[in-house]
Amino acid sequence: MSDLVPVHDLTIPADDMITFLVGLLNTPSPTGYHREAIDYVERAFSQIPNLHLKRTTKGALQVTIPGRSSNAPRALTAHVDTLGAMVKEIKPNGRLKLAQVGGYVWNEIELEGVTIRTFDDRRYRGTVVPVNASSHVNSKLGEQPRNADTMEVRLDERTSSADQTRALGIEVGDFVFLDPRVEASASGFVRSRHLDDKAGVAAIYGALLALAQRGLQPAQQCTVLISNYEEVGHGGADSLPNDLAEYVVIDMGALGDGQNGDEFSVSICAKDSSGPYHFDLTGKLRGLATAFNIPYKVDIYPFYGSDGSMYWRSAGRARVGLIGPGIDASHAYERTHVESIIGSAHLIARYLLDG
Repeated sequence: MSDLVPVHDLTIPADDMITFLVGLLNTPSPTGYHREAIDYVERAFSQIPNLHLKRTTKGALQVTIPGRSSNAPRALTAHVDTLGAMVKEIKPNGRLKLAQVGGYVWNEIELEGVTIRTFDDRRYRGTVVPVNASSHVNSKLGEQPRNADTMEVRLDERTSSADQTRALGIEVGDFVFLDPRVEASASGFVRSRHLDDKAGVAAIYGALLALAQRGLQPAQQCTVLISNYEEVGHGGADSLPNDLAEYVVIDMGALGDGQNGDEFSVSICAKDSSGPYHFDLTGKLRGLATAFNIPYKVDIYPFYGSDGSMYWRSAGRARVGLIGPGIDASHAYERTHVESIIGSAHLIARYLLDG
């Protein structure tokens, strides 16, 4: 992969974008624990000239980009919050019962390494295991259901009672971070937990960096919202201007059987579980992708809602569209390809420049 990917008069800084993404993926941010990831994004975005950054009351990052005009303001959003867990109960054997943060099936985190963060920021390692996890002892292990009652965290500490675990400083309500296991391969694939939606944040970063490197200004004033509560359904309406004309959500393209998208194209969502996105804005995005030879696939996501869905449900008046890199194995150990992230950054940049 070349550091700089030329796209006519723009250059997408691919290596800078992937370096940013890897760092963000390695920064824990389950919904409700946004501090480290928002700090990380703010530091990176603050190095791009002509951006005005501030935190919202809920802790999201709001970025204002001056445009050549402001008569039809726009907004972009991507969410930094991810799936994770919290300590629901300290069991009599000293192990931890979990409460999910975000929606996933328990099988997808079986045998995953985790970090438990205490209230005073002590950190302990552990593993999510089934109850009675040894197949040499439990002949019914394969038939055992996977749910909150049959999974637990085995701590890498000498504890066999609730009192011993509490003595470590661990308590109900502590966050549990799932290991991301990030790998960026020479073939261009990136696999990790939490590409949903940190790949989308990276695409926005790449687009803004590309414009700044050429000294280009968006056609309209734009607000970028890096939201922190999307996975639980109330991130996308946080502190946006009331006079928005258009709102483009950057989130993962859901791949799988019956889907049109892939890991090498930009996914443009025509409809998800909340209903169709705005016909005219979707058409504009498709037209820009076609005009600038950006590979894209139009898709429908049957079990999916976005920050744009929440914005509309909160009486948002702007037109809403949804694009993003194609992500395989969503809400599990995910994978995408750098070409999809580059294409997403390119389409974002073209949208911002389009008059």
